[in-house]
Amino acid sequence: MSNGTSESSSQPQGNVSFDFNAFFNESKETLLNPGSYFASMKTTGGMVEPLIKAVIYGAVAGIFAFLWSLLKIGAVGGGMFGGAIGVMVFVWFLIAAVIGLFIGAVIILVISAICKGSTDFESNVRVSAAVMVIMPVSAFLGFAGGISFYLGAVITFAVILYALRLLYNGLTGTLKAKADTTRIVSYVLIAVFALMMIGKITALRKASQFMDGFNNKDLKEMMKELEKENN
Repeated sequence: MSNGTSESSSQPQGNVSFDFNAFFNESKETLLNPGSYFASMKTTGGMVEPLIKAVIYGAVAGIFAFLWSLLKIGAVGGGMFGGAIGVMVFVWFLIAAVIGLFIGAVIILVISAICKGSTDFESNVRVSAAVMVIMPVSAFLGFAGGISFYLGAVITFAVILYALRLLYNGLTGTLKAKADTTRIVSYVLIAVFALMMIGKITALRKASQFMDGFNNKDLKEMMKELEKENN
């Protein structure tokens, strides 16, 4: 009788606790050794764990964004509202992490279905949470945009490429999608993001040229007209 009570009390009471040491090790393995990590990643255990992972990634990313906003560097500057914008950016990253977890899971599920992989929603949510490890990395490197737009664009594209590498390993290693089909989908995604990046750079260059022309010619003419009116 007493043995039965002892055994029942020693059993884990569900997924109540979150192992931060395991979280740190898993995050490190995801970034440094994605092939072996995704091949052995568990696909069951409930939605709480991947949700907490996503929130932590969003919080860390938000801290970096908040820091860059205070220093007025990167994609988000302090502006006239200073640190207030930084606080809102932090909150935005938390919300984006939660929403992005499930939207990402749906997108991954669709890709997995196309590539003949698992369509179990929890498995796809867990892959989505794992891939989100790139979120704080991207936010940390956000300062590059404050140094140079082109440097920021190159680093952003590099981060996207690495995120697609993680996604590829998640699809083939965890969701057991067909490698050949997944590789083709990955190439298509790379091409899409590359075209988007080129379009963004081209648009910025044209806008810069327009502003240069406006400043050098039109502005001078406007100043002359104002002088004539004042005289």
